[in-house]
Amino acid sequence: MAEREQVAQVAGATDDIWSKCPSCKEMAFRKEVERNLNVCPKCGYHFRVTVPQRLSISVDRGTWRELMADVAIGDPLGFVDSRPYPKRMAQARASSGRNDAVVVGLGKIENRPVALGVMDWDFMGGSMGVVVGEKLARLFDIAGERRLPVILFVASGGARMQEGALSLMQMAKVSSAIARFRDARLPYISVLCDPTTGGVAASFAMLGDLNISEPGALIGFAGRRVTAQTSNQELPDDFQRAEFLLAHGMLDAIVPRHQMRFTLARILAMLTKPRGNRGGAAGASKGKR
Repeated sequence: MAEREQVAQVAGATDDIWSKCPSCKEMAFRKEVERNLNVCPKCGYHFRVTVPQRLSISVDRGTWRELMADVAIGDPLGFVDSRPYPKRMAQARASSGRNDAVVVGLGKIENRPVALGVMDWDFMGGSMGVVVGEKLARLFDIAGERRLPVILFVASGGARMQEGALSLMQMAKVSSAIARFRDARLPYISVLCDPTTGGVAASFAMLGDLNISEPGALIGFAGRRVTAQTSNQELPDDFQRAEFLLAHGMLDAIVPRHQMRFTLARILAMLTKPRGNRGGAAGASKGKR
């Protein structure tokens, strides 16, 4: 028994030290991969990242302020599959330390103020329920009131089946909030990460003024088998990958993780007005008259 425990401890330590790339199958030091922004140093494969990792990569240090962290839901439908819905939620909340599958707030990217939403794949597959819809809709309304651009980092398996039709209603709810936000002529940038599927891909994830993606991200509505049966066609191997969608006009750009922050800053610089010395500008123009 002691020998088995020792072997298990060594195996666990080895797993912590090394990381195997799903794409090139090469082994790399886990710390090396993390220092490389969770991108494989051998082939460039983009590993999925947690919400804290995404925020540290994207937002200026010390500027992040989370909003609506306490918004939560109970069990509106009394849903039970292999386990009751409240037990699933309790486990997800305990492991993630948050109430649901999206984190929203305000921050700065290269010193440019922005309203930001980050979906958490580790929380029930980033599924969209009532709380996700409510927080995103409110985020767009708050951004509209404060004249801020919105950036969403999306990673989701789609609508949350345990909330039934209530989860499907969030597609229309968030889309309506985006329409109101667009009337204010403010930019919304959607960053599609791996994976972005289901009702999320069919609604707010693809409604950005600019839709960009990380390399190799899985993006689509239904799974490969369902799509093949419905269309009765032989599908390319990569038909739901970001590169295929870019080639067929469904995305505006694919941006590697190392360039994402700089690229978003450049986009914000082009699409937003400077918030600087408006009074000075007005005084200068008055003087010229």
